[in-house]
Parts: sequence; structure tokens; C-alpha cells
Amino acid sequence: MSVKLLIVDDHKIMRDGLRILLSQQEDLEVVGDAENGADAIHKSRQLQPDVVIMDVNMPVMDGLDATRFIREEFPEIKVIALSMHSRKSFVAEMLKAGASGYVPKEQAFEELVQSIKTVMNGQIYLSTQIAGNVVSELLSDQSKAMLTEREVEIVRLLAEGRAAKEIALLLDVSVKTIDASRRHILEKLEIDSLAELIKYAIREGLTTIEY
Repeated sequence: MSVKLLIVDDHKIMRDGLRILLSQQEDLEVVGDAENGADAIHKSRQLQPDVVIMDVNMPVMDGLDATRFIREEFPEIKVIALSMHSRKSFVAEMLKAGASGYVPKEQAFEELVQSIKTVMNGQIYLSTQIAGNVVSELLSDQSKAMLTEREVEIVRLLAEGRAAKEIALLLDVSVKTIDASRRHILEKLEIDSLAELIKYAIREGLTTIEY
């Protein structure tokens, strides 16, 4: 029996291209398509697909909310995110919403087909690129975890442009202690300059200033 697919993307050329390619697979059947999350929910009710290929960023309703609604109403339907975004945060949010797979749009078509087979077997599928990015970001998180609470606070204050003397007053320590801590932090994070430290602080969410 063929796996019934619903394609969801706000670009018609993407939907049409996927329909042609997926329909050429003998064990796959494209039963419909949708241009946004709200339409995807309606089509899921109407067509009862086995798998929804879901874009993440769409007008009217995005793929995250649509996935959540579909999975709550039809827990038997599998959702595979097909997205331009490959950051850990996007992947994590889609998986929390109930997606069973995540594939970047730039990946080969064969990987999408493999993801369909994997989720239909009850497994989670992450493309090799996504898995690599997640590992890289986890390693970055681990580097942040290497810093003590006091060091994290010093990084935040430095990123906000505060001088060593001001930081010393705020933390009730000597200026020499702050200077030593800054050198130690740079060594820990393998960063060479204050500018790179500021970028690190922004990337890791330690400050809300823009660089």
C-alpha cells in the first residue's frame, strides 16, 4: 500500500516540483498540497494523509503551529519538516510540536524519500546536515557551560561595554581580578579579542545588545 503524502509550502513551484518527484516513487502517493498552515490542517482533515511534508515559515499560519494542531487532532499522521533553517532552535521547536523528521531544503531529494520511510517505521529522522549542526551547537553550549556563574556575569557586563573598573565595583572585587578573569575567559573559550567575546555573548544569548 502506498504512503499518502500531503505537501505544504507557500511556494507553488516547490509544491509542484515535489509532487512530480514524489509521485515517481512507486510506494508514494501525493494526495494533495497546501499553501499555508491553516490550509494544511483543513487538508489533513479532508485527505487523511500518512505523512505531511511541512514547510516551517509560511504566511497565515506557520508550520510550527500547524504541526502542533495536526498532531493533536491526528496523532497517527507523521510530519516531516522541510525547511531552509537548520539551527538547533528550529529543529527542537518542530520536534516538540510533534514532527517526526527534519530535512533542509537544500538536501538531495533522496534524503527526503529516506526520511519518509524512516518516520513510517516509527523512528525519528534528522538529516546528516541537521545532525551535524545540532552537535556543533551542543558543543557550543558545552563551552558556555564551562564558564562559572561569575565568569558568565563578567562576559555579560563586558559585552554591554562596561569598563573593568565599573565591573569591579559592581562585583565588589579588584580591577586586577577582573582583568585576570577576562584573560582566563578568553583562554577558556579560545577567543582572541574583546570583539570576538562580544559576538560570543550575543550568539549565546548572554546579552540583548546588537553587534
